[in-house]
Amino acid sequence: MKPPAASSLPRLGLGMAALGRPGYINLNRETILGNDRPVELMQKQADVVMDKLFAISDEPWLDCARSYGLSEKFVGEYLRRHKIAPEKVYVSSKWGYTYVADWNVKLAEGEPHEVKDHSTDNFLKQVQETSEYLGEYINLYQIHSATFESGILTDAKTHEALSKCKVERGWAIGLSVSSPQQNAVLQKAMTIQSTTTPNQPLFDSVQCTYNLLEQRPGEALLEAHHKGMDIIIKEGLANGRVLRHPDVLQYAKQLACEPDQLALGFILAQPFQPRVLSGAVTPEQLESNLKAMAISETLRENPSLLEEIANKCVMDSDEYWKERSALAWN
Repeated sequence: MKPPAASSLPRLGLGMAALGRPGYINLNRETILGNDRPVELMQKQADVVMDKLFAISDEPWLDCARSYGLSEKFVGEYLRRHKIAPEKVYVSSKWGYTYVADWNVKLAEGEPHEVKDHSTDNFLKQVQETSEYLGEYINLYQIHSATFESGILTDAKTHEALSKCKVERGWAIGLSVSSPQQNAVLQKAMTIQSTTTPNQPLFDSVQCTYNLLEQRPGEALLEAHHKGMDIIIKEGLANGRVLRHPDVLQYAKQLACEPDQLALGFILAQPFQPRVLSGAVTPEQLESNLKAMAISETLRENPSLLEEIANKCVMDSDEYWKERSALAWN
């Protein structure tokens, strides 16, 4: 069992979804990363962004997944190479998807980049793989994209395996959610109990998509916060779509900040006390994202403006997910 981290889950961290593999659905990746993205280039890019994280963050936090290409390998090697003590960093990862794109960005029509499997056997396989890459560093292990359809919410055998992992490895256990049903999945997850610790919930945290465009999960997230769960927000920039929204650009100008800082500051100002992941792929993007805390303070002090921005920018949740599902890997 690893020693406890020096602090609880930080407020801002670096998600490795866009750095651990050559392709992702964020907009305009080719303008930053070019068209040729061998392993060596992506590892170098990940290293320079992690360098910036450790240079400017008092509480560095890295979020990986088994399906984020080589993200766990990149992070584990970086931390050991720089002799980062486990108590000086917070590391989270996820299980449930397998990366199958073989380091390709474009695949034949209909071929997936990752394949979901929420079975107990796959959990036991992937928890061992994660341990090999991140063992002494991992703090939080999450189900990747829990849905009703995957069966994970009613799979007592896997719930037992997760409960044992929490006790035997000392890792917190969470889940991530996606789709228009995020709030319903979360509400079901809050009812699931640990099989090893009586009268205790299984899940310590939830990682959810919430941003200026997609605000549907807000009430469920507030309920989860009141029940003691850590709230982690992913895709705070809506895979780049927020940065093109004319109202976001206008409000950012009004507040004399960058659009990414307004978007992430809006999230940080929410009453469910979220922790937010940056999807930065350059040091400059990360540095800008981490300045969102100051904007969140401004918005908390002006609740009428916070509400105005929310009402002006929100879109229909079903339409949001329809647009997201149409984004091309690039």
